[in-house]
Amino acid sequence: MKHFKFIFILLGLSSVLAQQPDPPGQVEAGEKAVNEAYLFAHMTHKDYGRLYYSVSKDGLHWQNLNEGERVFDNYQGHPDIVKGPKGNYYIAGNTSDSSPDINIWSSDDLITWEKHAVYTPDLTATPGYENALQRIGAPKLFYDKASSQFIMTWHTPHKEGTKEDPEKYWASQRTLFVLSDDLKEFKGPPKMLFDWNIGTIDVIIRKVDSSYYAIIKDETYPTLYWPTGKTIRIARSSSLLGPYSLPQEPISPNFREAPSLIPSPTGEVWYLYYEQYPGVSYGLSIADNLNGPWYQASGYTFFSDWDKYSLPEKVRHGSMITISGEEYDTLVNEFGISIKANSEK
Repeated sequence: MKHFKFIFILLGLSSVLAQQPDPPGQVEAGEKAVNEAYLFAHMTHKDYGRLYYSVSKDGLHWQNLNEGERVFDNYQGHPDIVKGPKGNYYIAGNTSDSSPDINIWSSDDLITWEKHAVYTPDLTATPGYENALQRIGAPKLFYDKASSQFIMTWHTPHKEGTKEDPEKYWASQRTLFVLSDDLKEFKGPPKMLFDWNIGTIDVIIRKVDSSYYAIIKDETYPTLYWPTGKTIRIARSSSLLGPYSLPQEPISPNFREAPSLIPSPTGEVWYLYYEQYPGVSYGLSIADNLNGPWYQASGYTFFSDWDKYSLPEKVRHGSMITISGEEYDTLVNEFGISIKANSEK
């Protein structure tokens, strides 16, 4: 019997020792975080296209706010928030992909949102893309400090899918963009962001040092001859508008979408989240450089020893941003941490 107990102890130790180490980028005791807190503006599985909030202090462990209820009833879309040059926030969305309008709201405190503008792109005026269908998917925003202007991106297809071949529609998605100084007036017709012929959706742009990074979902269906299909990849450019390099090797497994990128609390590491659709779970890849290499952290296993990150159940995609500790406290005081929603598994 003692012999068997010894074996079980060894197996238990082996299991513990086999775990991944804790993710890098966390502050040590007594140190001050460069990035104090985070907001995740997202949808839910049951209420797709509506606005919900979760927050985090470490960028790894997230909690619902507002008892898991909507935080702004008028919003519809795939939530994407950007901070403007004057410290206020903007969020873009549309009521459905077939809606011709992109709605933009603004807020000083992430609590009260006011309608800022409505933009109706003439999709068929896009140079070289006159066969664009009237579809606008997942508008996203980025403010470029270097040029003092916003870029808004979205995806638009040019082929109808069929019952026999629905993927024709998704593979035909191309990323379009428009520029604006104030998100009220927009400069010229939409343009195509990439000069390579790859289906792309859910594109977000970020700048690190002197390089721009377009984080994309490769929307071609995965096959033996296109193994990168339905993965998260990154393209790089020295200019906001490109040309962008061909996307790097996948950061995620297949059938992942809606990337969200945040810097770690120390500011030295990057956390890249992505959804395994349809609303199955979230994955997290980590790197100390956007050029890689990346590794996938262990999480969403519902075994606490193995979960290096955690999100509330049934959250769907949106955007993650850094916020100050004061903003975190204000949001928590306004909406409250959702104890019930965060404790249910």
